[in-house]
Amino acid sequence: MDYKAIAQQTAQEVLGYSQDISGWKVVKISKKITVSSKASRRFLGNLYRIEGIIPESTTKLSDFLYQPGNRVTWDKSLKVYNMVHRIDSDTFICHTITQSFAMGSISPRDFIDLVYIKHYEGNMDIISSKSVDFPEYPPTSNYIRGYNHPCGYVCSPLKENPAHSKLVMFVQTELKGKLSPTIIEKSMPSNLVNFILNAKDGIKTHKTPSTRDYHHSGHTSFQRRK
Repeated sequence: MDYKAIAQQTAQEVLGYSQDISGWKVVKISKKITVSSKASRRFLGNLYRIEGIIPESTTKLSDFLYQPGNRVTWDKSLKVYNMVHRIDSDTFICHTITQSFAMGSISPRDFIDLVYIKHYEGNMDIISSKSVDFPEYPPTSNYIRGYNHPCGYVCSPLKENPAHSKLVMFVQTELKGKLSPTIIEKSMPSNLVNFILNAKDGIKTHKTPSTRDYHHSGHTSFQRRK
């Protein structure tokens, strides 16, 4: 499987979402965060667009969202986030396990995602992710294996204050299992708002690792599942 080609194609798709201004319906506004949705072209569910302002530089925000090492310390929706295979400095495969949500009515899921960061002109970064098959981590009976259709973060300097960043996130997650679409549609917007709030809090204590530290940690700090 050509993971790099898939990663590049996913980033391009996320860029297309960010340029698409038609058909979005605002479903929630809370704490200066806006969640919109439209029907996904990928599955019988929604593509969500989440917009917020992060009071940090785009470089720091992109690094924070891309690095896997400290994710579970701030992202309260996850209980596991492990890099299981590094492809190159811009691309890796991760295994995640979510917490239950919607007051326990949606049980934890696990995902195998291909994560990729791409830099664009104007100091814009896209961190894309998409579920892939990875033979070393087949589905197990412990969790329902979910599927992320092309998702991503678009980070760019805020025009009126370039020291701060505009974060636009796109999510289209197929949770699988026998879930009512109504439960998903009612719970997803609040969870997406909470993600932005968690990121705002988490980035305050985030220290950008050096390239040397990053590559070192990428090879040693993530233990394979036995």
